[in-house]
Amino acid sequence: MKPILIIATDGFEQSELMEPKRLLEEAGAETVVASLDEGEIKGWNDGNWGDSVKVDMLVDNVSTDDYAALLLPGGQINPDILRMNDKVISLVREFDKAGKPIAAICHAPWLLAEAGIIRGKVVTGWPSIRTDLTNAGGAVIDQNVAVDGHIITSRMPDDIPAFTKALKDAVGMRRTEDTRKVA
Repeated sequence: MKPILIIATDGFEQSELMEPKRLLEEAGAETVVASLDEGEIKGWNDGNWGDSVKVDMLVDNVSTDDYAALLLPGGQINPDILRMNDKVISLVREFDKAGKPIAAICHAPWLLAEAGIIRGKVVTGWPSIRTDLTNAGGAVIDQNVAVDGHIITSRMPDDIPAFTKALKDAVGMRRTEDTRKVA
């Protein structure tokens, strides 16, 4: 399977990048973190700066053909910066056009709205962005995960297990114990 691309920058909600990344890697996926600058990006955790994550590549060097799916962690700062970057929005549109899974949690659905890809889609997100999602043409619901075609959205850190499971399902990942037959 091709790697799963994670696009983030400083101010990502720490749990919404690190926990899905960990769960995906434990299930056998490779993840690649792309950002606006080289080096490391710093998370946001409980109202303060949190841990850093190594940047594997710049978004300017990303080719959607190289990835199975796109994961967009939330936080308020991270997606607000990213939605103002033309290359990031172009990548979101390219993943959408290719029909590849796009998973966005918390405030990250802002990027989907900015890319113009949620019109007519059932989506969810952090309560403060739901009006933005509605205004972008999304049919907003309040549940732990919304899956509409290849678009996967969730509301908050508590939703990470359901969010990550939906992404794993979308890329065809199954844990060995899930497919083993009992004699």
